Amino acid sequence: MLKYITKESHSSTTNMFIQFSILFLLFTTPFTSLIKAKQDNNNFVHSLDLKELNLENKQEKLSHLKFYWHDIVSGNNPSSMVIVPPPLKNSTTAFGLVNMIENPLTLGPQLSSKLVGKAQGFYASTSQSEVDLIMAMNFAIIEGKYNGSTITILGRNPVYDKVREMPIIGGSGLFRFARGYAQLRTHWFSSKTNDAIVEYNIYVLHY
Repeated sequence: MLKYITKESHSSTTNMFIQFSILFLLFTTPFTSLIKAKQDNNNFVHSLDLKELNLENKQEKLSHLKFYWHDIVSGNNPSSMVIVPPPLKNSTTAFGLVNMIENPLTLGPQLSSKLVGKAQGFYASTSQSEVDLIMAMNFAIIEGKYNGSTITILGRNPVYDKVREMPIIGGSGLFRFARGYAQLRTHWFSSKTNDAIVEYNIYVLHY
């Protein structure tokens, strides 16, 4: 009888252990999955060695680019077009105006000068008291070894200031990791047509 009871007790203990194990797995597996998912979500950023981007032997350099930006809003083939007109017709600053552009970039101030790239993006009037523009542009270079590379500019342009400055926030191609600034000076402006030619001097750090 003692042997039977001992055997029964052992069998009962074994069954209880199996049941406990099953319950433990059922309740802990979802929590384990959540913890693992959280860990995975926290691992989307990791450090890189410069060698992985072939930058270990490259030094950052400063380049100066100079060209002329042609904002042509008149004629049959404008490079700058109004896509959102000013909501208030009596606004002295054209507040709310948005223009989409693909403006030529030339070596000299004449439109017939050598074309070195295009400024693609938009500008918008952002002030009700003075003529201020926010400008977002990619300068797509099409000449020389920088052909196919771009410089990205995003900034404020108070157009009636003699000299303006806007930041360079990035680039592509040979201008990867670009940063710097652009200085602007109005070379010519027509109050009749609103066409403009602006001199750009760009100072950019890149690899």
